[in-house]
Amino acid sequence: MAGPLLVNTPVLSQSMWIVEIYMDGTDYFLVTVDRFNIEAIMSDKNPPPESASDKEALSQLRDQIDGIDRRIGELISERARCAQQVAEVKQSSNIGVGTFYRPEREAQVLRNIMEKNAGPLTDEEMARLFREIMSACLALEKPIKVAYLGPEGTFTQQACLKHFGQSAVTKAMAFIDEVFREVEAGSVNFGVVPVENSTEGVVNHTLDNFMFSNLKICGEVELRIHQNLMISEVTNVGAISRIYSHPQSLAQCRKWLDANYPNAERVAVSSNAEAAKRVKGEWNSAAIAGELAAQRYELQILAEKIEDRPDNSTRFLIIGTQEVPASGKDKTSIVVSMRNEPGALHNLLQPFREHNVDLTRVETRPSQSGVWNYVFFIDMNGHQSDDTVAAAMEEVSSRASEVKVLGSYPCAVL
Repeated sequence: MAGPLLVNTPVLSQSMWIVEIYMDGTDYFLVTVDRFNIEAIMSDKNPPPESASDKEALSQLRDQIDGIDRRIGELISERARCAQQVAEVKQSSNIGVGTFYRPEREAQVLRNIMEKNAGPLTDEEMARLFREIMSACLALEKPIKVAYLGPEGTFTQQACLKHFGQSAVTKAMAFIDEVFREVEAGSVNFGVVPVENSTEGVVNHTLDNFMFSNLKICGEVELRIHQNLMISEVTNVGAISRIYSHPQSLAQCRKWLDANYPNAERVAVSSNAEAAKRVKGEWNSAAIAGELAAQRYELQILAEKIEDRPDNSTRFLIIGTQEVPASGKDKTSIVVSMRNEPGALHNLLQPFREHNVDLTRVETRPSQSGVWNYVFFIDMNGHQSDDTVAAAMEEVSSRASEVKVLGSYPCAVL
């Protein structure tokens, strides 16, 4: 084939240019292009030069931002010094020793930040910024040690960092009961465990551990669960025949998998993080996990937010040894034990209705103390020190075999 005979000629129309014409024997081959598209591309690649006034305006704005950043840095340092002084006062006077972390105080601060936020950042974005500032300042008083259901890269670790911030010292545990034991032994200050998912329901292992533990619920975290399909750098995208994930995650993405990978083997593993680890180095496998797992194990997200329900979320509990004072917007969780008799549940719940206490969850679990005995896990709005909650619980105590208060704690802020 011969070389080009003619280039950049508007022969076909004013908008369609011939870029090249090739001749092969008696045949001609035209290579054309839309002039307007080319001009638009060239325009994007070569934007008009900034005017002197634009450069001056940008320079002034950048100087203004630099000045604001300096003031922000100075104020953060001032706040950090105040946190150090708080720690010194507590240590010298024995006030609050052992309770450096105050969940009710942090909830109040974050709510106040969100209420006074004037934008353009959203309330949640502003609260996340202050969450990290508070986490770093608290670490100056005393580093918080937190155990969570691992391994690294799980949604529980994501919830842990969301609640305590990046400055917390975290420790991954293999099982939920190990998280409880770490807190009970004093090896860590707090634990983070999942308790319920909006799609799959309650986590029974967590509820069962509360029946035999004296630990208290000190807080809660609500985490929107986004499932992502991820691969390693050696994965052949067109040859994916195996997908690893936790059984709940596989269930939460069932429709998407049926539509996109109907023939791929679905392999259930102990955690999403374990799924991510297995994919590393496999050329024909993928994993379903959260964004944190992709970061931890250096995987590439092939498809994001593949969960079947967009409102998929999980609630996590913060467990510790301390009682938490009222924050102004709280929940209380209790365990009630009674025999399985006709009308038992109705009689149990009646006092809450009479005292206008809003119940947010009631779960039934078989008691391990006797045949046909049951325990009820009840969550309600309000603090146990509130008059209405205290009155309702007093009546419930008179009707039940046993009432155990798991704790009052601030409602999730973030």
